[in-house]
Amino acid sequence: MTYTTLISATELQQLMQSGRPLMVFDCSFELTQPSAGAQHYAQAHIPGAVYADLDKNLSAKHGAPGAHGTLVAQEADQPASGGRHPLPSRERFAMWLSSVGFANDMQAVVYDRNGANYCGRLWWMLKWAGHEAVAVLDGGLQAWQTAGGAVAAGDEPSHFQSNFTLHPPLRRLVTATEVLRNLQQPQQTVVDARGAPRYRGEVEPLDPVAGHIPGALNRPFGDNLGADGRFKPAAVLRAEFETLLAGRPAQSVVHQCGSGVSAVPNVLAMEVAGLGQTGLFAGSWSEWCSDPSRPVERG
Repeated sequence: MTYTTLISATELQQLMQSGRPLMVFDCSFELTQPSAGAQHYAQAHIPGAVYADLDKNLSAKHGAPGAHGTLVAQEADQPASGGRHPLPSRERFAMWLSSVGFANDMQAVVYDRNGANYCGRLWWMLKWAGHEAVAVLDGGLQAWQTAGGAVAAGDEPSHFQSNFTLHPPLRRLVTATEVLRNLQQPQQTVVDARGAPRYRGEVEPLDPVAGHIPGALNRPFGDNLGADGRFKPAAVLRAEFETLLAGRPAQSVVHQCGSGVSAVPNVLAMEVAGLGQTGLFAGSWSEWCSDPSRPVERG
């Protein structure tokens, strides 16, 4: 069985015992303290898990050109999006996957201890790289430990380098130009995953301009989880998104947040709900508001 959206802690335990090619990634992170994720990983992680750092591995701005002694074409180092956490190019991302030993025949399982806020980024990026077999551990490390899963501390042994091959993208990356061109048109419904006060423009702790993209609907990403930290049942998610969309077609949705990270739980939740694949504006509000010519709405 291939897991493509969510995987439970029990299912992951069974998968680890099956001997199937598998790589688990710990994506724990804290925006206000970027080193904390690696520290938490060192204290406790699922045995064998590879640490994926949002800033260093899953964003372009901290990338090291020519890492692992490889001569890289200049275009491989061009970010694929703008914003505070610009996507690395697909080529750069494939190089990182190869460097940690991830191969095309592997099932990937991603998790964090932050309500799926950060591991969703790697889930989406693997889909974008053409890799279907990737799932989010429902409930994160907390669910793993509750289910009796063992944890390890310290570093893990390095894997042999692989040769991960890119395939056509399985998810849609949307640019700021596209969002602007289709603004408030029926073929595009922007869904903003930030908290309501930021969406309304009452506070803005991270970006220079407060507000939201005109016409955007608000769905804070945390609304996808129940009190137990797991995603709500598919039927509940479907009803909530259909209420939010109010008749707008699900396939018109383009998700965004502050920097393209916490929008992904909404992408995943819509797929769990059976509403299909949607677009991601990865540059999100941080890219949108960086150009004063783009319109801003408040309230």
